[in-house]
Amino acid sequence: MCKTPVLLATRAIFVTFKVALVLGALWFTVACTTGGDARSSAASQDGRHAPFKEWQVIDTATGQLVSLDQLTALLLQQDIIYLGEEHHNRFHIDAAITVLRRLKAEGRTPTLAMEMFGWDGQAALDQYVFGPEVSRPEFLEAVRWHQNWGGPYEDYEPLVRLAKEQHWAVDAMNPPKPLVRIVAKNGLAEAEFDPMMAQWGMKDEAIVDDPLYRKRILQQLQACHGGGADSFYQTMFEASMVRDEGMAKTLVHRLNQIRSGSNPMAGPLVSYTGGGHIQYNLPVPKRVARRLTDQVRQVSVYMTSFEVGRIEELQDMISEKIADFLWLTPVSAQGPPRRC
Repeated sequence: MCKTPVLLATRAIFVTFKVALVLGALWFTVACTTGGDARSSAASQDGRHAPFKEWQVIDTATGQLVSLDQLTALLLQQDIIYLGEEHHNRFHIDAAITVLRRLKAEGRTPTLAMEMFGWDGQAALDQYVFGPEVSRPEFLEAVRWHQNWGGPYEDYEPLVRLAKEQHWAVDAMNPPKPLVRIVAKNGLAEAEFDPMMAQWGMKDEAIVDDPLYRKRILQQLQACHGGGADSFYQTMFEASMVRDEGMAKTLVHRLNQIRSGSNPMAGPLVSYTGGGHIQYNLPVPKRVARRLTDQVRQVSVYMTSFEVGRIEELQDMISEKIADFLWLTPVSAQGPPRRC
């Protein structure tokens, strides 16, 4: 039966809308959300809530507060440090800068890896960090900022500027958005045959469907975007896997370069992503460990806004070990993040 131009156009619009919806939901949900010097207890005592405060760092293995000096001493022993943020929270950028400056103060030369840049912008990112100064618009155009991330670059500029000033390498962690879009639209099985998978070195990569990871991600997707069809959640989940596997690949490649170099003070590698990519050490850290057959020292720090009404949620984060450390910060100027 012949299809009319109107019917074909209508279906094309529907497919485009669905892909945009999938990608928007994926980027927001998976990347963004989850459900004193002396050490003191952060657990409930005498049946009352612990006195949580802004800028506390809590060791989730013990429930104890740690000072920045104690945290720094631990971070210096790592190959990879995972910092998980609430997107566009300037206080989380400040925390990351604190970590990087403390590493530098100890004579180290860290490398920074950022979710906010795609692989197709790496050459421009290298040129900007190690080359002559260019205008912000020129840089953003060359690095494909609006295509791969969007949102105010000013939120993340302090991290990139610090790396440029110190001549630290900055790695673009994210697979290009067009590649992820193909998976979100068609599913992983069909996307495997797309030339773009080979172009970006993902065709022969093992995209591991970890049961614990699947459970967490699908729960969050369904909580934030209820009422969708199973196929909708499946393609979103598969796109999430490709992103996290791609990020792990990026980190492992850089870590191998650091290890093979001659500078004993090189590293650690500091990964800066949304908190969803490090939660419960499942999305990226576990994939990195698998690729390195567990021959890696790594630690995760989950940064989250402190709100008085979130005490029970914070206690759950600690008891469930959302990361190795929980770092409480002020709420961003945009207000509390959406929590599904």
